[in-house]
Amino acid sequence: MNKTLSTSLIIIAVLVLAGSIFFAGSMYARASAFGPSMMFGYGTNNNSTYGPGGMMAGQGGMMNGQGGPGMMGGYGYNNVNLTALTLNQAKAAAEKYLANLDNSDLKIAEVMIFDNNAYVVVKEASTGNSAFELLVDSGSELAYPEHGPNMMWNLKYGGLNHQYMMGNNGGMMGMMGGNGGMMTMMGGSGWDSTIPADVSAEMTVTPEQAIEYAQKYIDTNISGATAATDVIKFYGYYTLDFEKDGKVAGMLSVNGYSGQVFFHTWHGTFIEESEIQ
Repeated sequence: MNKTLSTSLIIIAVLVLAGSIFFAGSMYARASAFGPSMMFGYGTNNNSTYGPGGMMAGQGGMMNGQGGPGMMGGYGYNNVNLTALTLNQAKAAAEKYLANLDNSDLKIAEVMIFDNNAYVVVKEASTGNSAFELLVDSGSELAYPEHGPNMMWNLKYGGLNHQYMMGNNGGMMGMMGGNGGMMTMMGGSGWDSTIPADVSAEMTVTPEQAIEYAQKYIDTNISGATAATDVIKFYGYYTLDFEKDGKVAGMLSVNGYSGQVFFHTWHGTFIEESEIQ
């Protein structure tokens, strides 16, 4: 075996091993907070929506072909009877997280408290545009980027380092892409960047259409619920609440280009909210 081929095989083996370690570690780390469904509560189906069972475990999911809980996801959330956060606790956790990003343009716009976690909208002070979404864990009181559309569809901030969560010194992706990480060694730099992508906030799907798509999904899957009319516009998608019996009952996101709907399964029961001026 020549030296070039031998070196190539070693590099491939190391990458596979590192990827396996990262994947297993991230699954374990999330399991305590997200339980069986983890971040894959709803998976794609043939109706341009995300159906029960999770991206990696639902009907048509990558990891499980025919629905049911599947290998990577289920229907529930691992609520270990923790006390729900207060608005001040959630806000403090989000502020600490943003301080680590060292971007003075990012500010907290809204905080929502659920019994499973807190949800935070972060906006750009300079533009007024919504930037990305955070969750705050009820047990650890740590904030981190929300999974689902915030990571998959956010064209400006979805690939950000988000430092202590995704890839700077000692971060979860440190070995794959942080300072001196494997991807850096191999020439990649995407995960090591804290600079958001330069993209437009304009999308082909309008806010009105997003509400229409959300309501269509609700009518099919959530009896008696109504989509809110005050959508939050991010870079690549919209997020909106839906109500049942006059109360917030959950949250959906709608892709700003395809109209695809994603149901957030991880929040739990709504408690209270506050908009930050």
